[in-house]
Amino acid sequence: MAEDEAPRNRRERRAAAKESGKPIEAPTQEPKIRMMQPDRSGPKGKTLLDLYDDKRALLDQGQPFDSKYDDGQVRGESGNILDAGLGSPDEEPIGPLGQAVFWAVSLGMLHFTLDVLVYQQYAQEILWSAIFRRTFTGLPILFLLIFMLRSETADRFPNVRQLFYLVVGVSAGCYTIHAANRYDYFAVMKQAPPLGTLWIWSVIEMKLPMAALSVLANVGFVWWKGHSIT
Repeated sequence: MAEDEAPRNRRERRAAAKESGKPIEAPTQEPKIRMMQPDRSGPKGKTLLDLYDDKRALLDQGQPFDSKYDDGQVRGESGNILDAGLGSPDEEPIGPLGQAVFWAVSLGMLHFTLDVLVYQQYAQEILWSAIFRRTFTGLPILFLLIFMLRSETADRFPNVRQLFYLVVGVSAGCYTIHAANRYDYFAVMKQAPPLGTLWIWSVIEMKLPMAALSVLANVGFVWWKGHSIT
C-alpha cells in the first residue's frame, strides 16, 4: 500500500494500525442517519384501548351496530354489502342442468321400482332386460322435460308452469286409475310405470295448494266413475 493512500475500509485500517503500532482513531464524521429522541408527548388520537371502551359502551347499551345496517344484509367491516357468491334464497346451487340430471336419475329409479311392482302385482315372471330397457329409454325424455321446466325461461312464468304440472298430475292420475280398473293386465303393465312416474313427479313439483287440488281431482274421478284404488 502506498504511504500517501489512506486506508479505505476497516480491514485496511486495522492492517495499517498493526504495521504502525498506533491504535485506530475514532471516526470524526457524523452518522448519515439523524439521531433523535422519541416523541414522548403521548398519542394524538384514540388508542386501541379507547376504541375498545367505546365499543364496550355500545354493547352495554344494547346497540352494537348502527341502525342503518339493520337490514339483514351481509356486510364487511367497512359496512359494504358483501354479495359475491351469494344468490337468491330460492336459487338452486347446482343449476338447471344439475337438477335435470338429479331428478331424471331419481325418477328413473322410481320408474324401475314401479315396473317391478307391477310384475309382482300380477304374479308374472320379472323380465329384467325389458325393465332395464324401458327405464333407460325413459331417462332422456325425463331429462329433457325436467331441464326445460327448470330453465330460466320457465322460471319467468311460474304460474304457467304450475298449471302445466296440475294438468299433467290430474291427467296422468285419472288415466292410471282408469287403466288399472278397466284394462287387462298386459296394458296395465305397459302403461302404469311411466304414467305413475309422471303423476308422482308432477305432484312433487306443485305448490301445496295445487297439489291438494290435484289429489282432490283424482279422488273425485274415482268417486264419479265408481273405480277402486285397492
